[in-house]
Amino acid sequence: MRLAPQLHRLGNDVVACYLIDTPEGITLVDAGLPGHWRDLQRELRALGKSADDIRGLVLTHGDSDHIGFADRLRREHGVPVFVHAADADRARTGEKPKTPVGPLRPGPALKFFGYGLRKNGLRTHYVGEVVEIADGDVLDLPGSPVIVGMPGHSPGSVAVHVPLADAVFVGDALTTRHVLTGRTGPQPAPFTDDPAEALASLDRIAPLAASWVLPGHGAPWRTSPSEVGEAVRKG
Repeated sequence: MRLAPQLHRLGNDVVACYLIDTPEGITLVDAGLPGHWRDLQRELRALGKSADDIRGLVLTHGDSDHIGFADRLRREHGVPVFVHAADADRARTGEKPKTPVGPLRPGPALKFFGYGLRKNGLRTHYVGEVVEIADGDVLDLPGSPVIVGMPGHSPGSVAVHVPLADAVFVGDALTTRHVLTGRTGPQPAPFTDDPAEALASLDRIAPLAASWVLPGHGAPWRTSPSEVGEAVRKG
């Protein structure tokens, strides 16, 4: 799905990841579920590109619904996978603390888990090798992604600011569609390790210049990052 000339979304409002297309090659942000591999191939064909044009994949964090095709891309095409050092083990092993489920409505929750099944979410392939990154890093990838630490959802959650795409990719630092209740609009994401820290981290993107705030779950959000913290807290 094309959002802007150089900005594309794979997946849908249930689970999404993103593609930035530049003359120097492609940068991906997150890798959804394993079944999003087909979505990736379809989007690449529409662009007249292939996986060999992908220069790097940046993970907003290491949870299973964000690393879906990451290891396949690394093994089959030699694409480096970047993740914050604090989430490196999470991406490599899946180890994470138990978190309260919180509010839930049967219909939306079943839709989330059903979508996960259709996209091979039970066949998680953890990432065999990662490149560790840190807050403040500017990656040598198309679009020059800037890493902004957003701890809370997980210790190594980050936002990825790509000025070329006029976008900030926030992973699960927030959601615009709660996968367990179906409620739409900006709000905290479920399955968060430290909800208070996650809310505080929203202020870290406030100074960034962008027109898109793009979560891993929910509709793309056209807003200024400076408005995000207040909107989520009010929500």
